[in-house]
Amino acid sequence: MNDRLHPTATRPSPIDLEARYGAHNYHPLPVVLTRGEGVWLRDTEGRRYLDMMSAYSAVSFGHGHPVLVAALTEQAARLAVTSRAFHSDRLGAFLERLCTLTGMDRALPMNSGAEAVETALKAARKWGYKVKGIPEGQARIVVAAGNFAGRTTTIVGFSSEAQYRDGFGPFAPGFDSVPFGDVVALEAAVGEHTCAVLLEPIQGEAGIVVPPPGYLRAARELCTRRKVLLICDEIQTGLGRTGRRLAVDHEDVVPDGLTLGKALGGGLLPVSAFLAREDVMAQFTPGDHGSTFGGNPLAAAVGLAALDVLERERLAERAAAMGRRLIGALEDLDHPAVHEVRGRGLLVGVELAPDFAPARAVCEALMAEGVLTKDTHGSVVRLAPPLVVDGPQIDFAVAAFARALKACGG
Repeated sequence: MNDRLHPTATRPSPIDLEARYGAHNYHPLPVVLTRGEGVWLRDTEGRRYLDMMSAYSAVSFGHGHPVLVAALTEQAARLAVTSRAFHSDRLGAFLERLCTLTGMDRALPMNSGAEAVETALKAARKWGYKVKGIPEGQARIVVAAGNFAGRTTTIVGFSSEAQYRDGFGPFAPGFDSVPFGDVVALEAAVGEHTCAVLLEPIQGEAGIVVPPPGYLRAARELCTRRKVLLICDEIQTGLGRTGRRLAVDHEDVVPDGLTLGKALGGGLLPVSAFLAREDVMAQFTPGDHGSTFGGNPLAAAVGLAALDVLERERLAERAAAMGRRLIGALEDLDHPAVHEVRGRGLLVGVELAPDFAPARAVCEALMAEGVLTKDTHGSVVRLAPPLVVDGPQIDFAVAAFARALKACGG
């Protein structure tokens, strides 16, 4: 039926259109969002929700931050994309700021977090062959079970999650997986052909899993002693999320390589980067690696503005204070349905008791209370709002969480 000829015909809802024409690779909550401002979202019915997910940290600065929107619109009107075949007047300043803030020597800009990790893998292998002297084709990389670094075929190949691998092989060889947080297992896995250890300082998708104190420091010492690169995946944990500029800063660890993304795009567009020390990045020569959109002027302008906002508004310090408030209030609930509250800064996971309702049901109950977030692994509710969240908004979220637990039978 043609709607233009039959004006009374009912158009399918946005949810119905997604279901009809989109791949079914997501299972969203039944809400249709249309506007966002700061920590708040509104649906097509005009209802307001507190965003307690912030798009896995991509919206760390809040929705529509005026400084970031201004940087986006001003740059888009001037010059958006040129490709790296030419220089732009925006990229150099962005790279300088990235390296200055992280203590890394050089940065290679990409778009998605997965691309940044793939870049790190390529750099690590080539460094292993050209610098460490590993025989060609025999380089190995140690990863941690429970990792989540993206959805490309190489990355899902070293995932320990069966669903992420099912039907997508054959996978690239050369990865060794060890239990996260286990220093003894990590040392046993590092061999003469190991070129790198790739770790998330806190595992997000695994359920906000924080390693034992000293784990990252021990990994750093091991990698230095065995001439192995320590690469830290801070795509979700970096840029203030855990209460420090980088999550590795909690243990004063300086990695050899670092991946950043999500928040780097200011919640407006995909921006990521692989950063590393000089001898690691020196392995890339013209033609070795690239990206049509990576490092484009628009991304560079927004990324630079995002880094400025992070520092000027002291958002890492804010995340530390609001995180203490959030974790403390959740623990004070002393609810039998809450098995454990864990996290750091504003990256918090609430693991539910095994005999309680699924975490998805709690997220649906939270939606009814005006709070939006996402479950993970069936038993953990994530609570990770934009870093601009304030105390009363934290209290609102915790009160809503208590009501959601009650609605689910707790």
